[in-house]
Amino acid sequence: MNKTNYDQLKETVYSEKLDNGLRVFLLPKPEMAKTFSIFSTDYGSIDRTFVPIGETEQITVPDGIAHFLEHKLFEKEDRDVFQDFTKRGASANAFTSFTKTAYLFSSTSNIEDNVRTLLDFVQDPYFSEQSVEKEKGIIGQEITMYDDQPDWRSFFGTIQSLYNNHPVQIDIAGTIDSIDKITKDDLYTCYNTFYHPSNMTFFVAGNFNPEEMMQLIKENQSAKTFPEKEAIQRSFPEEPSKVAKKKHVIEMPVSMPKCLVGLKENMDHKDNRDFLEKELLIDILLDHFFSKSGKYYQDLYENDLIDNSFSFETNIEKNFGFSILGGNTSKPDELAEKLTSMLVGLREFELTAEEFSTVKRKKIGHFLRSMNSLEFISNQFIHYNLLGIDLFEVLPTIERLTVGDANAFLKDWIDEERIAVCQIVPAQG
Repeated sequence: MNKTNYDQLKETVYSEKLDNGLRVFLLPKPEMAKTFSIFSTDYGSIDRTFVPIGETEQITVPDGIAHFLEHKLFEKEDRDVFQDFTKRGASANAFTSFTKTAYLFSSTSNIEDNVRTLLDFVQDPYFSEQSVEKEKGIIGQEITMYDDQPDWRSFFGTIQSLYNNHPVQIDIAGTIDSIDKITKDDLYTCYNTFYHPSNMTFFVAGNFNPEEMMQLIKENQSAKTFPEKEAIQRSFPEEPSKVAKKKHVIEMPVSMPKCLVGLKENMDHKDNRDFLEKELLIDILLDHFFSKSGKYYQDLYENDLIDNSFSFETNIEKNFGFSILGGNTSKPDELAEKLTSMLVGLREFELTAEEFSTVKRKKIGHFLRSMNSLEFISNQFIHYNLLGIDLFEVLPTIERLTVGDANAFLKDWIDEERIAVCQIVPAQG
């Protein structure tokens, strides 16, 4: 078992790659009452075209299948696994993103039993034709519910405006038509391809003994049989740098319009270090210009272009990236024009050393506060690990960034051809 000390944060991570390929990371925090565990696979909604394990021909599966599979793994022939966790005082959950699927629990007691349950239910799929058909109705209701939410429609409408071909533009849950095509055999094909231990990561943080925990996990895994590891062959379409649609307007029964402006990030980073620096610089710069204490926020607010719903976010992964900002507005066209102008104008802007120092300290403070949360640590550790990045390198990377790095980045960051707008407006008639 490897042991890595991070003196700056006073943390120690224990890790080991097991014989079956599973990567295990343990972060003991004896001062915590709670333990949080997450079991994640490098498989998300964008992984729709691939060569199934044991085959030679590429296939494309129905949209939404990764999310569908996440739902189905909790249901066994004789029970619902959620009840197993509840009986032991644990809170369990799962999520599917564009790039990963994760299963997790948090608990203050029965940690070892809950860890075994987490490992066992994810590694023991049970799908029947009857249960698959039943699930289609449940997920269909979920899709309909999200389709009625202006925030979700504007978020995905913005992504669909940005991307021409990349499957990130497809809703994670799919559509009612696409999930109707999913079969029991499709689920087993995706499971067998992407849920091999060598494509997965197990992370535990909290109050436990690391040697005993690692031994428990190793014993659990050695008692199971898995096929030989095979390289996963995924395929993604070519994606041009230009956006798919400059403006996308959706009519919905809303009283207040929404306007989001999306930026299709340039995925030209050279390596993992460059990737992390870029992600951090985007966060820092958006905060400097558009947070409530930011340079442009007050101007937008005083001109009645935004309200307290205004926000921004960045999502950068292996082969796609975007930033989105906006919110409710009584003047959607004016806000779209103003935000676009502000973003494009950043090429001419130059931060002072003092300005950068202030926003950098703010970023460091936010990161350090977040490190008190087991949920934040666990989710971010998994996120960065799948990208080949160590979460505990984030702080020293922030500290290394200079005002020169920020100003050089500003000059090449934003191109108007990579900006798109999505608006939700009141339905007419």
